[in-house]
Amino acid sequence: MPQYKAPIRDINFVLKNVLKADEHFASLVGREEVSEDLLDAIIAEGAKFSENVLSPLNQIGDQEGCVWSEEGVKTPTGFKEAYEQFAEGGWPSMTADAKFGGQGLPNSLGLVVTEMVSTSCWAWGMYTGLSQSAARLLENYACEELQNIYLPKMTDGTWGGTMCLTEPHCGSDLGILRTKAENNGDGSYKVTGTKIFISGGEHDMMENIIHLVLARVEGAPAGTKGISLFLVPKFLPDADNNVGERNGVSCGSIEHKMGIKASATCVMNFDGATGFLVGEENRGLQAMFHMMNSARLGTALQGLAGSEASFQGALEYARERLQMRSLSGPKNPDGPADPLIVHPDVRRMLLTQKALAEGSRAFIYWVAQLVDSFYFGADEQARKDAEELSELLTPIAKAFVTETGLEAANYGMQVYGGHGYIAEWGMEQIVRDLRISTLYEGTTGIQALDLLGRKVMGTGGKQLMLFTKIIHKFCQSESERPEMAEFVGKLAELNQEWGEVTAKLGEKAMQNPDEVGAASVDYLMYSGYISLAYMWARMAAVALDGDADDEFLKAKLHTARFYFQRLLPRTESHKLSMLNGADSLMAMPAEAFAF
Repeated sequence: MPQYKAPIRDINFVLKNVLKADEHFASLVGREEVSEDLLDAIIAEGAKFSENVLSPLNQIGDQEGCVWSEEGVKTPTGFKEAYEQFAEGGWPSMTADAKFGGQGLPNSLGLVVTEMVSTSCWAWGMYTGLSQSAARLLENYACEELQNIYLPKMTDGTWGGTMCLTEPHCGSDLGILRTKAENNGDGSYKVTGTKIFISGGEHDMMENIIHLVLARVEGAPAGTKGISLFLVPKFLPDADNNVGERNGVSCGSIEHKMGIKASATCVMNFDGATGFLVGEENRGLQAMFHMMNSARLGTALQGLAGSEASFQGALEYARERLQMRSLSGPKNPDGPADPLIVHPDVRRMLLTQKALAEGSRAFIYWVAQLVDSFYFGADEQARKDAEELSELLTPIAKAFVTETGLEAANYGMQVYGGHGYIAEWGMEQIVRDLRISTLYEGTTGIQALDLLGRKVMGTGGKQLMLFTKIIHKFCQSESERPEMAEFVGKLAELNQEWGEVTAKLGEKAMQNPDEVGAASVDYLMYSGYISLAYMWARMAAVALDGDADDEFLKAKLHTARFYFQRLLPRTESHKLSMLNGADSLMAMPAEAFAF
């Protein structure tokens, strides 16, 4: 099983050198000042916890899984104890508001810790990640009374949280959900219904679990316009806001899954459970989207985590495993064979993993900074631009990074050959775990429709133009540097093409709405490769400004060139596919699929 080692040098390079974290943190209002010493300490301690406490639990969690009984769900050996250390260390409070006992640090800084946690033990990190997302939703949308009751204990980690959307008959189509809420006339509601696929819906790691449940109040409008959001605790608080009587909430069963077996995926039954309205009636989906977007960025991190974990395992194996001789002559003449890493095809796989992991890290960290700026930026226009940009880039991050993360994880298994298929090496677990990332929190197809249909065409290209202008200005600023020509030349060309392709798709969609659905996934992947090209060009520019003898920076430039020469050309295939239109997809009658 690969032993996780936090990539601290690369994390620091992205944060400090590429994204200028010090300037970013200084621009935020209402967040605690982050000194370089504090930043270094958080990264170092997060790495230590992830490497020493969580990484050893990863394979144990996969082997044992969770166990359901009528008394509750038992998590694997060591999970509860690790969480106790996590809570004692103050990690759940990192990005929480200070008035509820939080440290008030920027969300983007919290995301760095989340990356390390996810890479070392993804399933364990799901309990904490969702709890923190639920708390942030309540900070933004719950009334003061609910905040004062629930947020102090969610902030210190005593209580956790979930999001309850999906029902047995509906997944992404929330407009047809059936869970109902009846007004009790005393400020509370009676919530009744069944929710499925609820991560962390029941477990033994936290004292209480606060469910955020989408339901429909009697007489509410049909469709998504009639959905409200309710806070439904596992245990109702007593007069002192401690755990009181059990609510009408139970876990009917847990799913038996392909991967992330240590994450309890629950069927949750709400049998007249007491709930409390969060926000306004019939405005619940708006509030839940806050948590969903946070979860989608967290899922993008899981794609990155899979790339990084698989790369680390594959690199170690490729250095040590001796197989065949190099095509260009022996590289290990004193041994019986050469190490795998000398072979071109193995290098292709390793460099693809490295380019995708490091490019995705820079991209996600940048999007996280945009989210910071949206919530805490000082300038109103800058906040609006950050909101628009983060809305555009979130579906790209979620879908592209998970799809390419799965590709990277499969390459990692391939580097091991037949051993990669054997459980004890741990590489197949990464593939199994990572497969869910392209499915939950909105499938790749759903994210693609959101990107092309809502974010691009729905805004008349306004959101896209914000991004393409940023890329254009960057290319202009670097155009006088001959050493940057290999990066900015192609990036500028694709940036212009992006707008042209979008306009062509818009014209086709006006004639046939199916064109949007037919082109959407190719459009998203095309957009993702350009987005990572922008980040790789920025990283190359910084590397070129650094010490020419620094081996880390040399490797960064090598990887940037590989990305531009071997991965970025994939945009051409995606372009041709989406411009070929919907005819070949939609022409065949449904009955003919059987032939």
